[in-house]
Amino acid sequence: MKKIAIYILTAWWLAACSNPVTDPEKVDAWPDIYPDYIGVTIPATIAPMNFNCTGGAYERVDVTVTGGKSGEIHVNDKTVSFPPKKWKELLEANKGDSLRFTVCIQAEGKWKQYRSFTMHVSSYPIDYGVVYRKIAPGYEVYSKMGIYERDLSTFNERPLLENTMIPGMCLNCHAFNKTNPDYMSLHIRGANGGTLMQINGKREMLNTKTDSTLSACVYPYWHPGGKYIAYSVNNTRQSFHAVKDERVEVLDLASDVLVYQPETHELLRSPLLQKKEVFETFPVFSPDGRKLYFCAAEAKDIPAEYKEIRYSLCSIDFNPEDGTFGERVDTLVNAAAMQKSISFPRPSYDGKYIIFALADYGNFSIWHKEADLWLLNLQDGAMRPMTEVNSDDTESFHNWSSNSRWFVFTSRRGDGLYTRLYLASMDENGVVSKPFLLPQENPWEYYDCSVYSYNVPDFTSEPVKLEQRKVELEIVSNKRVPVKIKE
Repeated sequence: MKKIAIYILTAWWLAACSNPVTDPEKVDAWPDIYPDYIGVTIPATIAPMNFNCTGGAYERVDVTVTGGKSGEIHVNDKTVSFPPKKWKELLEANKGDSLRFTVCIQAEGKWKQYRSFTMHVSSYPIDYGVVYRKIAPGYEVYSKMGIYERDLSTFNERPLLENTMIPGMCLNCHAFNKTNPDYMSLHIRGANGGTLMQINGKREMLNTKTDSTLSACVYPYWHPGGKYIAYSVNNTRQSFHAVKDERVEVLDLASDVLVYQPETHELLRSPLLQKKEVFETFPVFSPDGRKLYFCAAEAKDIPAEYKEIRYSLCSIDFNPEDGTFGERVDTLVNAAAMQKSISFPRPSYDGKYIIFALADYGNFSIWHKEADLWLLNLQDGAMRPMTEVNSDDTESFHNWSSNSRWFVFTSRRGDGLYTRLYLASMDENGVVSKPFLLPQENPWEYYDCSVYSYNVPDFTSEPVKLEQRKVELEIVSNKRVPVKIKE
């Protein structure tokens, strides 16, 4: 058996080296690769950054990856696929340094060697995984969709819940507490609607609609202490454009912000967040738990004035000791004065920044081609567009890693139709790196064949613990824990 193994390894080695690079023509240009990983910054635990050569037909590709400190990987094949174990060892050995990639491509029997490029291996760790929803871009009916978890150190993806379990079910609005999956909220729409709440292994199916609120609770965000979770309640409608680049608009006819206390099953409200003349949505707590940020816009006539609806970034004090709110609303960013509109604010967990999406109008920037990510510095109030990560197409939903050194966001920059996940880093000085597309084993084949959009990505510090079969039975049952308004 040992001899057979040696023969197999020898044959594999000879096959791998059967077409070595000989006398290549030097080309002073970057290689055409997909995804564009040239010059990106990556975490030391990321899955292999495999890529495809897209500059035309070729017979073979040869890639040498050399670590700035030590180590080397060599691939000579039709595809660029790095051995996972060697890749992991190379990244660990070069943490805080760079990898140098030299790409040679053979076409019509001749080799060309392109300009070498680098990837920086960050010394900052990233969390275990990312959880997201994948959904086909349909509107009239819920096609197949689900909430999935991806291990960032491998290509392994697993479904947490899929709507194939229960026909007609829509899964959305999942949230974890600062990447801790032991605190989870997930909303379910359809005939078996409800809110799944799981805290430290204890799970409930809630009915969060009351006679005094506009809707069931949506758009969740946990208080860092885990005692509360903020929600908005929204009277939402979809409309459809006749303009090619403006496909869908999601409109709030009314919306409010409130806070839920799981221990008492009570909804906490402030009259300042329940005004009919104001639309309030997308609540998020500050990292110290003493402020509640949200988006607010002057109510307008819909649909006649929907392009005049512009949301600003606001805040109100919150006292976690007794669950009470402050007595005034402050405006942090007056987007209406800029003739712009803010959605999806997300504060970094170190308390330094807020990333938000900025579009021309409305509160649902996912289908706004002009939507970009902006960065607000909470220490000095300065804000700027994140030109390092923005593109000519939609940048939208985003979330921070637990150490505030990485963020994940959705973008339609690939084809203008499907949202994909991109990751980027931010160092201690606020310097943002070039983003990179979520790695796949064969990226071109994977993304070219995929008919699903990614949305609502959130980091997780460890795998989510969810008993699928029990959850399915709980969803189809009529048992729901009612919530009440705190008097």
